[in-house]
Amino acid sequence: MTFDFWLHLLPQTFVVLWAVSLQLYYVNVYAVQNNQLNEAQGCDFSQGKWVVDDPYYPLYDASSDCPFIVQGFDCLRNGRPDQDYLKYRWKPSGCDLPRFDGMKFLETYRGKKIVFVGDSISDNMWQSLACLLHITVPTSNYTLTRLTNHRYVFTFLEYEVSIIWVKDGYLVDTFRDREKGRILKLDSITSGNLWSGDVLIFNTYHWWFHTGKTPIYFQVGNEIMKDMDNVEAFKIGLTTWSNWIDSNINPSKTTVIFQGIAAAHSGENDCLKQTKPEEGSKPSYPGVDIVQSVLSNMKNHVYWLDITLQTQLRIDGHPSIYTGRGTSYEDCSHWCLAGAPDTWNEILYAVLLES
Repeated sequence: MTFDFWLHLLPQTFVVLWAVSLQLYYVNVYAVQNNQLNEAQGCDFSQGKWVVDDPYYPLYDASSDCPFIVQGFDCLRNGRPDQDYLKYRWKPSGCDLPRFDGMKFLETYRGKKIVFVGDSISDNMWQSLACLLHITVPTSNYTLTRLTNHRYVFTFLEYEVSIIWVKDGYLVDTFRDREKGRILKLDSITSGNLWSGDVLIFNTYHWWFHTGKTPIYFQVGNEIMKDMDNVEAFKIGLTTWSNWIDSNINPSKTTVIFQGIAAAHSGENDCLKQTKPEEGSKPSYPGVDIVQSVLSNMKNHVYWLDITLQTQLRIDGHPSIYTGRGTSYEDCSHWCLAGAPDTWNEILYAVLLES
């Protein structure tokens, strides 16, 4: 081959080498960006342990700082004598939760609505968040309004930020029949018009398994059943909710979070006279696998705020007999404030503002 031939190929060779180099560059940049993303979002908040963080915790005094907290959650006001339960911080295994910055939260969500939809465990978290934000701006005017028996709104007027709780324990439709009592329509949701906000935080679990004395019937299509397994009913109902989210929520405008399953401690090892968290691992909690399966099959991304292990370990965190209803009543399902729900909101803060 002549020198003129090689000279003729030189521009083409340069173009090929340039294209290959450019492709490798973008692959490398993508890999770096992807690694950075994994590092930013890679901390598993669900695994960890409770550690003493005194004097930073508790984050507030429910009675003096947040007088709007309901009596049943304010354990100190109800006479609980021990106070060590107030001083624990959740320490994830691979990282630290960022400190809750209420001012940053209010400024970021100025003019927005944060909506909790679910049972009284959602109420626990809703009241905790309202308090965490209120102590940031204690002189800022707020309103607390009960629009209906199932909708409560806490609004920071200066920032036009509303923290809303929609009481909806099953998420699917329920109605009462004169003969059968309460019937759950497992494949129907008509209350979704109330689920309107910039951040939606859903919770459902306890009502599916704490039915009380009133028998519950389940309906799918036109068929009404009494003997359906509650776990199967929960799976069908949660799937109906997930389909509603996928069909009705625009993920570019609304952030959706599933609050997860908070462990209860009723039964033989109840929470009475428990003053310290437990340690170590715990067996899988009923229903967690269903939540994980349903969320993983959704079209829209829903962040799973997995609080099960941390609540399994907090046998000391319940009101127990300190609910204000007398010592004959013991509550091992809900949570004292200040307490464990503050950690749920620290995770919420990390997910919304830090990741």
